Amino acid sequence: MSNLEKLIEPEQLEAILGNPDILIADLCNPDMYQRRHIPGAHHVSPAELVAGTPPATGKLAPREKLEALFSRLGLTPGKHVVAYDDEGGGWAGRFIWTLDIIGHKRWSYLNGGMVAWAREGFPADAAVPGASSEPISLNLDSGPVIEAEEIMANLDRLLIWDARSYPEYTGERVVARRGGHIPGAVHCEWTSLMDPERNLRLRSDAREYLTQQGITPDKAIATHCQTHHRSGFTYLVARLLDFPDIRAYHGSWAEWGNRADTPIEVGP
Repeated sequence: MSNLEKLIEPEQLEAILGNPDILIADLCNPDMYQRRHIPGAHHVSPAELVAGTPPATGKLAPREKLEALFSRLGLTPGKHVVAYDDEGGGWAGRFIWTLDIIGHKRWSYLNGGMVAWAREGFPADAAVPGASSEPISLNLDSGPVIEAEEIMANLDRLLIWDARSYPEYTGERVVARRGGHIPGAVHCEWTSLMDPERNLRLRSDAREYLTQQGITPDKAIATHCQTHHRSGFTYLVARLLDFPDIRAYHGSWAEWGNRADTPIEVGP
């Protein structure tokens, strides 16, 4: 299925349901998954993707944990993964970021996810596919990851894309020891890139909209939120638009705002 683009529509996925070369990953709420999901989809819990260690609970899960996940899913190099969720792309994007880290480049994002799929009448069922038990060994590529130390050393070179809400960005809402934003960071909330009139598909003018915010593909970009959940989607958007230098700060504000040595700006 190498002919699949990275952004696909529900009708494209419907046409290949049941293809053994397709692995569908469902990042929806587990209650939603139990009630109805895309036929053949395997559920992935966000907890399987994160380290879970305070304060930066959203950091990348350790290799052994990822090996257990992808072994359960039955991932092989020849599988083309299609990821979706029920929130517009946050957890699906976080999953795709993880695929990039393990070097699996055969992936697509279902535009609009379960919101578009369900509202537009595509088939769904509650049958749970069997889990695989074939062990898998992974090599992790740190290329899609950026750490706090590198950000601090390169604040004059990096464009920091802050995907949080505006009150979090300004420091009005504080959800760590300190509030505010990384100096020079550009605020562009993750939901602003979704089109509610098209069932949470990626907005059709995403590239132009980002250009208006000063987020352009000629820059080295690091994106973050509070726990690298919302910025899973902003990372994904940059990948879908073929931005050549996009990385995610997986420590995000949960780490930056709780450290004593990180510079912070407060206000607009």
